Amino acid sequence: MNRNSGIPSDLKLVILDCDGVLIDSHQSNIAFYNCLLEQMNQPPLTLEGAELAQVYSTPQLLQHLFPKSPKKIEEGIQIAGALDYLPFLEYLAPKPGLFDVLKALKSRYRLALATNRGASLIPLLKRFNLEDSFEVTASILTVSQPKPAPDMLLYCLEKTGISPEEAIYVGDMENDLVSAEAAGMAFILMGSRFKYHHQIQVLTDLPKLLGAD
Repeated sequence: MNRNSGIPSDLKLVILDCDGVLIDSHQSNIAFYNCLLEQMNQPPLTLEGAELAQVYSTPQLLQHLFPKSPKKIEEGIQIAGALDYLPFLEYLAPKPGLFDVLKALKSRYRLALATNRGASLIPLLKRFNLEDSFEVTASILTVSQPKPAPDMLLYCLEKTGISPEEAIYVGDMENDLVSAEAAGMAFILMGSRFKYHHQIQVLTDLPKLLGAD
């Protein structure tokens, strides 16, 4: 399925990104990585780094910040793994209408979650009582490669037994689109980071677009 593909007529599985789609985590991510960098005796994120913190997994961000220092990358990964994510949960907020949207989608489709989060995903789901909202959850701890690789989406398809032609991915970043295209499935863009032919501005528009309102 390519960039011009439409929403599947026989849609069975809706796969959702987490950050930027279900959860507003901008400030939480910045606070987490600034804490990490402080423990590494490094300056806080630049404006560019703060933007990339919303897109990249922790290893990807560290590789960007320290491209010539494998030791710093490894140090950062170890520190990040040991950091308690609970203090950063207070910065998170559900997108408006999140719970009603999930209820509407679940009444018609099977749901999965695919995110570049790692160890922080479980406390996030617990924070918002979302542990039972998804049939499958895929993170960087589940597969070998984060987005934009298609591994997470392919994992969701494998676990549900659904074909790419019967699934759609909802994300807010270019790497989400790349991942969906590589997995052979349709895509819906949430937000306005770039232009796309299937695009919503707010989460509450999703059920209507998919015929689940």
